[in-house]
Amino acid sequence: MIAIIKYNAGNIRSVQNALARLGYESIITDDHEAIRKAEKVIFPGVGEASSAMRYLKEKGLDERIVSLEQPVLGICLGLQLMCQSTEEGNTKCLDIFQASVKKFPEDDLVPQMGWNNFESLKGKLFEGVSTSDDVYYVHSYFAELCEDTVAVCNYMLPFSTALQKNNFYATQFHPEKSARVGERILQNFLEL
Repeated sequence: MIAIIKYNAGNIRSVQNALARLGYESIITDDHEAIRKAEKVIFPGVGEASSAMRYLKEKGLDERIVSLEQPVLGICLGLQLMCQSTEEGNTKCLDIFQASVKKFPEDDLVPQMGWNNFESLKGKLFEGVSTSDDVYYVHSYFAELCEDTVAVCNYMLPFSTALQKNNFYATQFHPEKSARVGERILQNFLEL
C-alpha cells in the first residue's frame, strides 16, 4: 500500500488519481501507523509553508516523516518542507535536504506556472527520462542547489527541481500533472 500524507495541503487527490491510473492503490492518511507500515510514502502538496509545518508539528508528523525508512517522495510543497528552512513565513522545515528555500527574485514573473524542462538528471528517478522532456510547475519558491540536487531547472536562475538523499526523493515539479514524463517518474519511484 502507498500512503499519501494528509496535512491540509492541496493537490492530494490528483496524486491519488495518478497512482490509480498506474494501477496502484493508495490511502490518504495522517495516521502514524499507516504511514510507518506503507511500502512507499508520498508527501505532496500545494499550499503555504508555515501553516503546513504547524499542522505537521501538531500531529507529530514532522518527526514521523524524518524517521521513515521506506522510499518517500515529496512533491512541490513537500519538497520545500523537506529542506532546512523556507523564506515563506520564515519557517524552519524538516531538515532532510541540505538546502534553503527562497522566493524567486522578480515578482512579476512569479509564480513559475507551466511547462519547463530540466538538466543534470541523476539517479533512478529519472531512468528513461530526457533533459529535453518538459514537466509541469506551479511555484513561487525554490530550493537552492545543494549536494542533494539530482536535477536542475532554470527559471530566472538555476534551482533544485529534484533532490535525493538516502530513501528521500523530492520534485519541485508535479509528476502527477506532467503527462507521460511524469508517469514515468512516478513509476520509477514506485519501483524502487
